[in-house]
Amino acid sequence: MELRHLRCFLAVAEELHFARAAERLHIEQSPLSRTIKELEEDLGEQLFVRTSRSTRLTRAGKLFLEHVPRIFGTLQQARDSVKAAANGFHGQLRISLSDSITPSRLPTLLAICRQEEPEVDIRLFEVPLSQQIKGLHDDLYDIGFAQSDEVGEGIAAEAVWSDPMMVAVPARHHLLRYKRIPLDEVLHFPLVLCDPQACEGHARQVERVLRHAGREPLICERVASLDLMMVVVSAGFALGLTSGPHITASRESGVVARPLAGRSPMLKTYLLRREGETSEVLSRFIERVRAIELPEGVKPAPPPEPAPQEEIEP
Repeated sequence: MELRHLRCFLAVAEELHFARAAERLHIEQSPLSRTIKELEEDLGEQLFVRTSRSTRLTRAGKLFLEHVPRIFGTLQQARDSVKAAANGFHGQLRISLSDSITPSRLPTLLAICRQEEPEVDIRLFEVPLSQQIKGLHDDLYDIGFAQSDEVGEGIAAEAVWSDPMMVAVPARHHLLRYKRIPLDEVLHFPLVLCDPQACEGHARQVERVLRHAGREPLICERVASLDLMMVVVSAGFALGLTSGPHITASRESGVVARPLAGRSPMLKTYLLRREGETSEVLSRFIERVRAIELPEGVKPAPPPEPAPQEEIEP
């Protein structure tokens, strides 16, 4: 088995069409078919069912597909390590990011890492939560950030950062008369939330709060990123629910952050890593994560709810 066999298999598995796969690989269809046949003979299993109308993966092909992308990921990381060494780096830290990490903390953290250990090459990978967990198990990543601690066995999840959940409100919306908005008032209006497929942990935490609200929310749209959520809010289509730092860091000028009335729910960020021993580089990184604070000018958790007569601005 050679890498060319795996590249051909991956192209056909993703295209499910031999002609398109051949075009993507810049080869003729006939040598592509021979390469797939060689691979199947080597494995002793049929990987594709091919008819005049369609191409589909067999059960063996689907299982094989679970492993092949990881091989190319590991190969790319090996190349990156060689390049990093050639550029003077003496170590590498592979950090995976899922959901939406607090924007005010991550740049500060990375800047501290670069200042204190400039010889360590830091690589960032933005991936869905399920892919992050699998990558940590498979040693594709050293550590990760996510907004979920539901990570299964073999992965340690440590809550490292907490931010108050706040309401993203369009400018000039009449709810802005509240200094702190009751959740019941928020639920009178359409909401834009993150899609669980894109921001699984963040979506879980928000929906956990909504489940205890006592009324069904009107969700007008689910979006793939918090940036897009702010666009929808700025346009006046809906209200959003996310952390305060995400709202204040938004590039959308038509969005105002308001705390929720009562004790604000907290959105937690977790540090994920494989259980067991850690390297010295990784241990120092974890200590920096635990020590970092919100940058100056970013609001911490709001204080307890004021009396009801004080909730509405004069």
